[in-house]
Amino acid sequence: MNLESRIAKTQKNPEDLYNFLTKVENFKELMPEDTKFELKGEDKFLFGLKGMPEIALGLKEKTPFSKVVLGSTSDKLAFTLTCNIDEVATGSEAQLNFDGDFNAMMAMMIKGPIKKFLEQLANGIEKI
Repeated sequence: MNLESRIAKTQKNPEDLYNFLTKVENFKELMPEDTKFELKGEDKFLFGLKGMPEIALGLKEKTPFSKVVLGSTSDKLAFTLTCNIDEVATGSEAQLNFDGDFNAMMAMMIKGPIKKFLEQLANGIEKI
């Protein structure tokens, strides 16, 4: 299952946005207010969305100033969340991509909440 957020625009330059996103504790600022968030180390955090199990994410890959990849630390819900960063005249643009391998029933149940979550993260990026 592949889902994409809209393109979020921010006045931060790509380097500043990249540096913000590679510090996983900063994701708390991007999460919706009613989301449980718990730091689990320097490069991991746990979060819980309403109506879904808690999920642990860890920093998997970094490409300076253009891409940050987080991945699930559980084999039961294997997925990645990639933020692609592009430079524009007014700062930078970021798009979030969710990529997971789920059975049809699971995909149907989580598609809506994940899509909404991606949009909320995009909103958060625009506010930082």
